[in-house]
Amino acid sequence: MFSDSLIIVLVVVAVVVLAGVIVFSGRRRRDDDLALTSALMSMQETTSRISTEHTALNERMGTNQSVLADRLQQTQVDLNQRLESLHQRLGDGMAKQTQKTGESLNVLHERLAVIDAAQKNITDLSQQMVGLQDILSNKQARGAFGEIQLNDLVSDILPPSAYQTQATLSNGKRADCLLLLPLPPGPIVIDAKYPMESYKALQAATDDQARVQAERAFSTDVSKHVKDIAEKYIIPNETAESAIMFLPSEAIYAEIHANHKFQGILEDSYRRRVWIVSPTTLMATLNTVRAILRDVRMKEQAGVIQKEVHELTKDVGRLDERVGKLKTHFSQAEKDITEIDKSTRKITSRGDKIEAVQLGDDTSPVDDLPISDPTTPDRVIG
Repeated sequence: MFSDSLIIVLVVVAVVVLAGVIVFSGRRRRDDDLALTSALMSMQETTSRISTEHTALNERMGTNQSVLADRLQQTQVDLNQRLESLHQRLGDGMAKQTQKTGESLNVLHERLAVIDAAQKNITDLSQQMVGLQDILSNKQARGAFGEIQLNDLVSDILPPSAYQTQATLSNGKRADCLLLLPLPPGPIVIDAKYPMESYKALQAATDDQARVQAERAFSTDVSKHVKDIAEKYIIPNETAESAIMFLPSEAIYAEIHANHKFQGILEDSYRRRVWIVSPTTLMATLNTVRAILRDVRMKEQAGVIQKEVHELTKDVGRLDERVGKLKTHFSQAEKDITEIDKSTRKITSRGDKIEAVQLGDDTSPVDDLPISDPTTPDRVIG
């Protein structure tokens, strides 16, 4: 080792120096022999000390090597543990990531299934819309559609006794719905109309000329419906002085009321007393009719209520009379109880007097005591 070579070199150098000193000292005087001998001994001691230190150095180096080996082994163990923990974390992370990926794929499959179902529903709805368009393109089917919607609205709001569907009037005309209101105003007819062809032509107009023609056709169509309802369903002394035309389309109703060019339709309907309604406004009208019917029923029951109140008043009078009689009985009973209480007190007082005579020191003969008359308990006979 490097340290051993260094020690050997130092020893050789020391020996050489010592030899030189001896050779040099031979030329000196004898007085210097003792100093040289002392120097030689010092060199030997130094050599011995160097050897001891070399041994201790070797021991320390062995100890350090052992400690270093232990540290290296512990470091290797720690490194293995860390590598194992890292491997485990990586494995867990990969497992969780795989699980999340599987869940995401499942969710994606579910959403794709929902999208497929929605696509199917859209396809079915498209087919239904085509079927609805076919129905609305037929006048008879369109009329039945309006009547069904009218019937649903009326049946949802009014009781069955308040209306009649497909009612036949005295002139032989059949009304879609007849509101059975009392006079006034009387029964009101509701007839469903759906001017779809002219309205579609109005919406499909692309230039001013086509739009003007479509507006004229639409105005003529609606005005004809108003006139027919006024002539068929307003009968003096049988129905009310007005009737209702039901448009089962909010768009058509809004077009009539929003476009100033159709003001003539509204003025004609006002003049003929035919009120145009949509599903929304018909609901408001039916709610008003229900309130009127409720008020009529309350008025019909007012007589019955008044009669019952009169009978209730009679019952209260009889009850008051009987309470008076009961009060008289209570007064008499109270008076009797008072008399009984007075008699009880007198009997108790006499008993106390008798006990005092029997137990006291008084030697008066019993014959000297007053004798009570049993027929008159409140008077003493001496």
